[in-house]
Amino acid sequence: MKNVIKAIIEKGQDGFYSIYIPSIAGLYGAGETEEEAKNALNDAIDMAREHAEEVGAWDDYAPLKNKYTIEYSYDLSGFFKTFDVFDVSALASRIGINSSLMRRYKSGKTRASQSQKTIIAKGIHNLATQLSAVSF
Repeated sequence: MKNVIKAIIEKGQDGFYSIYIPSIAGLYGAGETEEEAKNALNDAIDMAREHAEEVGAWDDYAPLKNKYTIEYSYDLSGFFKTFDVFDVSALASRIGINSSLMRRYKSGKTRASQSQKTIIAKGIHNLATQLSAVSF
């Protein structure tokens, strides 16, 4: 059975991506693209596994000891910076969230609660379903 490790993708104001694993302190990757950041994270994981193997201590890296998969997700601000095609005010209106609050989520000035993230994700998934049915 594979262990699932959650990793968070962020995109900074400088345009660079960073990815970190909340459950394992100090493991992160960064790069100019999301792919570069993922590769850097994988390199960091490989080095952590080698170190743990050498010293025989897996305490900090226990989730990496056996087979695992990495599940990537975006922080809300990083999502909107990565997929900058969204007019967040229009999206907010469409899914029933205050547009000013949505702009604060986008900027990273305010963190969304899990229930708000769920509402936003469902709204985006519904929009994606509608868009996938479009034909011209």
